[in-house]
Amino acid sequence: MHGDIHFHAPGAGSPPTPRQLPADVRGFVNRLRELEEMDRALSADGGESVAVSVVAGTAGVGKTSLVLHWAHRIRDRFPDGQFYVNLRGYDPGFPVTAEQALDGFLRALGVPPGLIPADLEQRSALYRSLLSARRMLVVLDNAATVGQVRPLLPGTVGCLVVVTSRSRMSGLVARDGALRLTLDMLAEPDAIALVRTVTSGYRGEEDPEELAELVRLCARLPLALRIAAERAASRPRMQLGELISDLRDESGLWGALTADANDEADAVRTVFAWSYRALTEETGRLFRRLGLHPGPEFGVQAAAAVAGTTVGQVRILLDDLVGAYLIEDTPHGRYQLHDLLRAYATDQAVHEESAEDLDRIRVRALSWYLHSAAAAQSLISPQPRSVPLDPVEDGVSPMVFADYAAALSWYETEKANLVAATRTAAATGHHRTAWQFAAVLRDLYMDLNPFDDWLATARIGIASARAVGDRFGEAEALESMAMVLTQSNKADAGIEHYLAAVAARQEVGDRLGEAETVNRLGLAYLRRRRLRDAQACFDLSARSHEDLGDSWRANLVRGNLALVHAELLELSEASALLEQVLAFYRRQEDLGRISSVLRTQSIVQRELGQYASALESVEEAVAIERDRESSAREAFWLLDLGKILLADGRPTEALPPFHRAATIQRQLGDRSREAMAWDGTGEAYRMLGQLDEAIDFHRRAAAAQRELDDHWLLALSLDNLAAAQAGAGLREEAEQHWQEALRLLTAYGDPAADRVRIRIGSAILRNRDDQLDTRANDEE
Repeated sequence: MHGDIHFHAPGAGSPPTPRQLPADVRGFVNRLRELEEMDRALSADGGESVAVSVVAGTAGVGKTSLVLHWAHRIRDRFPDGQFYVNLRGYDPGFPVTAEQALDGFLRALGVPPGLIPADLEQRSALYRSLLSARRMLVVLDNAATVGQVRPLLPGTVGCLVVVTSRSRMSGLVARDGALRLTLDMLAEPDAIALVRTVTSGYRGEEDPEELAELVRLCARLPLALRIAAERAASRPRMQLGELISDLRDESGLWGALTADANDEADAVRTVFAWSYRALTEETGRLFRRLGLHPGPEFGVQAAAAVAGTTVGQVRILLDDLVGAYLIEDTPHGRYQLHDLLRAYATDQAVHEESAEDLDRIRVRALSWYLHSAAAAQSLISPQPRSVPLDPVEDGVSPMVFADYAAALSWYETEKANLVAATRTAAATGHHRTAWQFAAVLRDLYMDLNPFDDWLATARIGIASARAVGDRFGEAEALESMAMVLTQSNKADAGIEHYLAAVAARQEVGDRLGEAETVNRLGLAYLRRRRLRDAQACFDLSARSHEDLGDSWRANLVRGNLALVHAELLELSEASALLEQVLAFYRRQEDLGRISSVLRTQSIVQRELGQYASALESVEEAVAIERDRESSAREAFWLLDLGKILLADGRPTEALPPFHRAATIQRQLGDRSREAMAWDGTGEAYRMLGQLDEAIDFHRRAAAAQRELDDHWLLALSLDNLAAAQAGAGLREEAEQHWQEALRLLTAYGDPAADRVRIRIGSAILRNRDDQLDTRANDEE
């Protein structure tokens, strides 16, 4: 923990090296001129600026294939890794925003979620800073606007950015010096070579004139050519002329239906229709229904829900679609649709399915995601009260998870689709489902802190509940918004939303929900050190739970109340409550609650000077959390272990728990508690007489708390910083920091704040006396 603090865990070696390029294209044909031109552009840059290349061209012309093939050829020139993101600028669904792309890039660089700024400019600035000393290749696929791209451009030399787009991206060319390559349709010989590559081993020698006719009907577009060639390869006994006749007939049909389409678009639609009509009824039905899936990428189980069939049956149909080049298989058993094919599938579904069937398909997909998310949440972050959900739709089999790890892995894979499903529910008028998503994801997100997704789903949930006048649903979604605001260090805004949620719960007579929300409101007040407000909330919540006959929740809230008493230095009241609550949870054998109560008990015992008992309590609490693999709670409890060791005069033993706490909190993205670990580390070094190290850690802690606008913890850090500076003879700087701490403490009137004020006042007097003694000695 000495020196600069990096985003990767100490002791982990080098920072992460992202390797995000998808696999190289199979059967890549020619494009030698374009490859050479891209090579020349890279060489011509000379390393004097950030190199940006734009590959533009019509849909289906092979932009992605070209760029990926070239990227694999030159990737070794970028030893610090590659980023790849499909921005889905032309997808029928929601495009990837610059904020979302940056979130993924920063996580890949090892930045914990909680340290990723919410503001786009700050997020982009952090990204540029982290890339400043790296040589990286950045591929931005399917961009629609310059606004999607510009925040993703590095700020220093050494990196290469390659953008694919149907737009000319003139803004990037004019302002950012991008070099543009406009990709045209394949030359006829290259188009014929592509067809022969795909059909090789399946068909004999074809008539050159028929091949030329086939590539003409496909407008020499690689996407259309691959689909047509696969159709030919799968029917080796059918004459190519017959296939061409079918395709020509389909072209005539499209010509009648789409008179305004350009030649390239008409050719692509023609090939899509030709291949689609060749599918079996079951396979065709699955293809068009996949266009209604909330996101462009999906797994087998989600496809089964969309299709209304079994996983085994849908897997066979998916293999058929992959073989027909109508969907792509990706690593880990996932599938995706090209944006053009997704749009075509959606169009076919709208035309061939009844309105009732369209709605039923969407509802099945939403039901699968909602109930699967609820199952994952029950393992990742179990709650005493489940969100009320509608029954699972007929024919839908949500995920069942064996353990926490399986649930978390599923969430990480599906998290983008969960947000897309929430948006789809709202956009299609399923507002009840939308707020249910917000509520389930709230409980899923609370230990993971994906703030962007959390904010998005909470906003959708609130809007959907209000759209249908559902005050119960609005309360659930308001509580989600309150929690994400509080956990992202915006506690004042969180308190406003908690109060609104309480009012909504009172209006609908949800007494249990009201009692739980009031408890969480108390926790938000506690975070802002509004101790009497927190006490009032906990008193009310505990009484409400007792009135409802729920002793488990009543004791949970009493544990929170005991913590307030401890902060108010009302130690006898805290001890009495903790003894009662701990006995209750030991009878229940509820390890999670036992751990929490033991941690609070250790704080009280430390204040009473009972260090041996305090250590026994907190060590049992830490051991419980390690056994439960709850790193967040383990790290928080380790802070108390370090404080007890300091209070008992054992600074050397205090350093390991503070170091481990800081490491875990950084990985979790909890900046406030990481800063508390730095502050504790500084205290240990000060007690050991290593004042330079102490000053460094206290300064870092104070800077973090200042940025988080936490006046209480900032005052404590400044007090510790000043003490270390005074010990090092930096008496003027020490006085300045003590005076700032005193100004911050004027907002607090509790006994603990009074104690800190008295301590600082005495320290200032001693510091001034020492200054006078020093001057007197200097004069002698």
